[in-house]
Amino acid sequence: MADKDSVYAPENKRRAPIFSFFKDARLVFKYDSLGCEILSIALPSALALIADPVASLVDTAFIGQIGPVELAAVGVAIALFNQISRIAIFPLVSVTTSFVAEEDTLSGDTPQEVEKNEWLEAAPIMDAEIKELIPLNIEEKMFYTWHILTLLFSDLTAIDCNIAKFEHKRRQIPSASSALLIGGILGIIQTVFLISAAKPLLNFMGVTSDSLMLHHAHKYLTLRSLGAPAVLLSLAMQGIFRGFKDTRTPLYATLAGDLTNVALDPLFIFVFRLGVSGAAIAHVISQYLMSLILLWCLMEKVDLIPPSIKHLQFHRFLKNGFLLFVRVIAVTFCVTLAASLAARKGPTSMAAFQVCLQIWLAVSLLADGLAVAAQAILAGAFANKDYEKAEATAYRVLQLGLVLGFALAFILGIGLLLGAKLFTRDVHVLHLIRIGIPFVAATQPLNALAFVFDGINFGASDFAYSAISLVVVAISSIICLLFLSSVGGFIGIWVALTIYMALRAIVGILRVGTGSGPWKMIRS
Repeated sequence: MADKDSVYAPENKRRAPIFSFFKDARLVFKYDSLGCEILSIALPSALALIADPVASLVDTAFIGQIGPVELAAVGVAIALFNQISRIAIFPLVSVTTSFVAEEDTLSGDTPQEVEKNEWLEAAPIMDAEIKELIPLNIEEKMFYTWHILTLLFSDLTAIDCNIAKFEHKRRQIPSASSALLIGGILGIIQTVFLISAAKPLLNFMGVTSDSLMLHHAHKYLTLRSLGAPAVLLSLAMQGIFRGFKDTRTPLYATLAGDLTNVALDPLFIFVFRLGVSGAAIAHVISQYLMSLILLWCLMEKVDLIPPSIKHLQFHRFLKNGFLLFVRVIAVTFCVTLAASLAARKGPTSMAAFQVCLQIWLAVSLLADGLAVAAQAILAGAFANKDYEKAEATAYRVLQLGLVLGFALAFILGIGLLLGAKLFTRDVHVLHLIRIGIPFVAATQPLNALAFVFDGINFGASDFAYSAISLVVVAISSIICLLFLSSVGGFIGIWVALTIYMALRAIVGILRVGTGSGPWKMIRS
């Protein structure tokens, strides 16, 4: 049980749960054990999460130099690919992270920890026996002391060797094997679906047969779809590493893939004169490189071949994955509808919306790093029934998320006004981008809260509430999108997206703030 000075120690439980969000707010930047654990997971995770959108922004910048039609066409294709990928990726990664964290926590001490504990338990006995053997003669004392030190050194060396061997011993984590198998199958299905249904999907997005964007959008989407299996597998493996609270390995792999993409973009686009096709090819190559790096690293830690098919947890994955599938369908439809409404207003509107949306999503993913940390830590805390740590973690990441949101709002509000010309030189597109900048900046605190609440709820395995609440939010947001886009045009779309993120934050506040569901411990 934690002492009264512990960071997890409970305070006055009679306070209204919603006011508990400000509990221990003075510790928000304290680098204690909890703060260190959150930061060690959140920072690499955030960097890995924003690396891919940043690479997409680089794609956007390169393609924007070709022309506004190509920029708008690729914007539609990227939005479509990302949203369809998200339908499969989000449930898979979220469920995998929670399940792997639970299994890793319940598996107990690692072999090296067991070896160390056994040696420490034996040490007092050895010490007592040694004292009986040492005679009073000084010379003999020196002799035995030297002999004892030699024996201890050899024992410690043997322990180190055993630790080294155990470190390379691969663990049996059934959820990891299940995630990879499901991810590979879903990736192949996505490739076939996108290639065969590319034109109808683009038509739904507002790119009709007489549109100037159709040829470029179809070419980019078809080529980009070939990388879907790599995307699904790499993100499934990222979910596994997150469950181990290892977010550095995915960061290194992501950086390697995205740097490859950035290096190949100008080569394929301008030197080989492949245009939008070159951008798609560069992206596909980078995704497969990323997957191979992650797979090689994962095989060092986990035995990916289970003893039998019974060890694969398909039922558990499908049950909870279906709930998140419903949730992500609702989320995806809102963002896809917003992009579709922008595309229907012409290439200029879509080009500006694409730039604003990519920045909006890329920067918001910094808060998603905190969500990953919350999910991994909370899943382990709930598995151990350590509710005090769960509560302290939830409040700390929420407070950090809110601070981060306001900081991002300030930085984006200034930076985007100065850097909009990096994406296009078209004066009409730039005019719309400047209109969207206040919305991109002002919604960052809402985005941060929404993403962090997602991680908190997933860490508590509160998948049912997450699904049902987002369906209600999506229905309300879709109505707002259809109405406001018709009366407000480009501005109306961004007003509706602001409402959408506000509603997502509110449903998170209601769940945790009222102490319902798995958060009843707040009332106890």
